[in-house]
Amino acid sequence: MLLQFASARFLSLVVILLCLLPGSLCADDRGEGELNTAQPTGITVEQIVQRFAAKEKEFKSAREKYTWRQSVTVATVDGDTVDGEYKEVFDVLFDNTGKRIEQVVFAPQSSLERIQMTPEDMQDIRKLMPFVLTSDEVGEYNVKYVGQQKEDELNTYVFDISPRQIEKGKRYFEGRVWVDDHDLQIVKTFGKAVPDIKKGKNGENLFPKFTTWRQQVDGLYWFPSYTKADDDLHFSGGDVHTRQIVKYTNYKRFGAAVKITYDGQDVKKGQDGQAEPGTTQPQTPQQQPPK
Repeated sequence: MLLQFASARFLSLVVILLCLLPGSLCADDRGEGELNTAQPTGITVEQIVQRFAAKEKEFKSAREKYTWRQSVTVATVDGDTVDGEYKEVFDVLFDNTGKRIEQVVFAPQSSLERIQMTPEDMQDIRKLMPFVLTSDEVGEYNVKYVGQQKEDELNTYVFDISPRQIEKGKRYFEGRVWVDDHDLQIVKTFGKAVPDIKKGKNGENLFPKFTTWRQQVDGLYWFPSYTKADDDLHFSGGDVHTRQIVKYTNYKRFGAAVKITYDGQDVKKGQDGQAEPGTTQPQTPQQQPPK
C-alpha cells in the first residue's frame, strides 16, 4: 500500500520490520497452544515437508476446479474510528468455455485517503494471502521445522518459511505455517507478503502481516476461509493503522466432468455434489477462524 495525501503526492516510506511471530495478535488470540519443540516421532521432518508439499499441489489443482465468493475489506483506522475503507465482493467462476473469471458483485467507491491500493496489494489478496506451498514451489523457500502445536482441536507441525532469494517482479510469503498432522495440509499461515517495494521518489509499497485460516471442504481439502490483517504500516510521514478482512465462502465444485484426485485416487461425486462415502479421509476436527 502506498501512503496517500490529499494532493495525491506520494512521499518516501520507511518500513520497520517487525517480528513475525508475536504479531498484532498474540498466540492465544490465534487459538494456538504451547509450542513443543521436540522432533516428530515416526516420521522425519524431510518426509513431512515432502508429503505436505505434494498434498498442497493436489489442493491447488483441486481449488482451480471450484467456484467461490470472495469479499475484501481494507480500512484505515484512527483510534477506534474507521476513517477510510475499500470494499470489493466478487465471485470466482468459469465462463461458458470453462475459463476462470471474476465477476464483481459489489464494489462501492473507495473512501481511502491515507493509503492507496496498489496492483501488488490486489495480487497479494488473490495469491499470497491464501498461501500455497506445493512441491513445485517448495524449492524456492527455506523451510525450517520449529515444533508441534495444538491449533484449536488440531495437532499440527509448525514450520517457518522464507524465500531463498527474491527475484525481481515476484511476490513471496515469509512467516509461519501450521500443517495438520493427519491430512498433512497447511491449515493456517501467519506472516506477510515480501518484498516491500521501494520506488524512489514515487514512494514505497508497504504490506501488513496477516493470518489466514483454512477449513475442510468436501471432507478432503483445506481451503482458505478467512484472512485477517491488523497492523501498523510505518511510513516516513507517520504510522497508518490498517485492518483487512478477506472471506472465502460458498465453495462449489464446478461441472460434472471435473475429476479430482486425493492421495492419487479419483474422488467420485454423489448426487448432492459431495464426495461419496468411502472416498474421503476420516473427518478431521475443524479449527475455527475468528468471527
